[in-house]
Amino acid sequence: MTLDRERLMQVLDRAHSGPLCEPFQWDTEVIPQTIAANLKRYDLQKTCEPDNPINQDDNLADRFFQAAMDTAVEVGLLCLDTQRVIKFSRAEIQQALDAAPSEFRLGEGEEMAVFRHRTFEDPFPPVWIAPLSIAVTEELFVPIAEGIARLPEVDCLEGPSLQTIWGSQLRAGSPYELLAGKLQADLTYEALRRAGREGMGLYAVGTAPTHYGVLGSYGIPGGYKPERDIVLLLTPVEMKTSYEVLHKLCQTYNCGGITYGGSWSMIGGYAGGPEGATLSCIACTLLLYTAYQASNGASFPYDMKYMGNCGRRAQWALSLVFQALSRNTHICTNSVLNQTAGPATKMLLYESAVGMLNLTVSGASSCTGPRSAGGKYTNYITPLETKFAGEVFKKTAGMSRARANDIALKLLPLYESDLGRSPKGKSFPECYDVKTLQPTDEWRRIYDEVKDEVIRAGILLD
Repeated sequence: MTLDRERLMQVLDRAHSGPLCEPFQWDTEVIPQTIAANLKRYDLQKTCEPDNPINQDDNLADRFFQAAMDTAVEVGLLCLDTQRVIKFSRAEIQQALDAAPSEFRLGEGEEMAVFRHRTFEDPFPPVWIAPLSIAVTEELFVPIAEGIARLPEVDCLEGPSLQTIWGSQLRAGSPYELLAGKLQADLTYEALRRAGREGMGLYAVGTAPTHYGVLGSYGIPGGYKPERDIVLLLTPVEMKTSYEVLHKLCQTYNCGGITYGGSWSMIGGYAGGPEGATLSCIACTLLLYTAYQASNGASFPYDMKYMGNCGRRAQWALSLVFQALSRNTHICTNSVLNQTAGPATKMLLYESAVGMLNLTVSGASSCTGPRSAGGKYTNYITPLETKFAGEVFKKTAGMSRARANDIALKLLPLYESDLGRSPKGKSFPECYDVKTLQPTDEWRRIYDEVKDEVIRAGILLD
């Protein structure tokens, strides 16, 4: 779906003519007051069920969607650079959802991945995009990306991201970033070549904290391809946009490409508790698909208590976000799972099993990850946890929500008491042979043990 110029100009014009609002007022009055009012109007307060982390109530999902539509219409998106609010009518949001694709493809030839709108318990396998844009050192970028691209469970590639460029510190918004976007494309192509998967679809650009990474790599000779890849538009929390994101949107339009719209809502932040974050995530998703004409993406919850989303409250919120969007739209939603434990730990795999299982049965079309060790440490990402998460994600397609909830209740006690003090684990060179791209015996043994545990819990892995 190429971007419509009239809708693009409408967004840009409203970013310069909409109602004025200062960010402080937005965060402390507009967001919390509107969300609280709509939670009350739709009787959604105190509906979180930690004892059932995967929602089983269709009516509850529908009420959250209706409340989110009201919230999206009442709030809109705040442009941080102009401090103007980009507002949309209910009819405009619905038209945008109707115009979004229910199916699309990324990649070329045999590596083309099919994204399709999924319903609850849908047997159609979701798409696994890996890894998240976790920072790595330049010398390890290709080995890590190659090891992940070799995995048959991986359908598209996003990260990792570069920490330096040719030995110099990479500074956001500087000319270094413009060069880094193209360098990431070059290194990714080399990794795909070595893995024998040159046609794989790419999410552009992991190394792009501002718009310069996209401007320096997308649609230019030798860079990311508009006919094969998709541009990441990651928007600030809660329900905001910026010139940086809008520059990326305009570059995508100029190149004839398609967009991914993503954001977070914080449990314990301006939106409030898990119910408020759920409502904010759904409303933000409706606005992302309207403002950015997105083909893929969504907003997802993140629990500030332990800086992740694999605990019970966040899993409940995650299930409702994707169930509400699955039941009430035909869009191809994408989530991000935020694990907190690092590679070579059982906890990372337990978090992955619960989160990926939940997303599959709740109707997500795709997921991007893993975020090993919360993405906090350089080189803390390996192919083995990526493989495990992809296996669970795809093998649980078609499972019932009730069955998935029972399995989640068996696995959560194995790690939830350690959320907030999660083990850091080991870096890629500490748990992989960098030359052969094989895991150490220790990391392989941990993987095998947890795999046996989740099979006994009811996840039918090979």
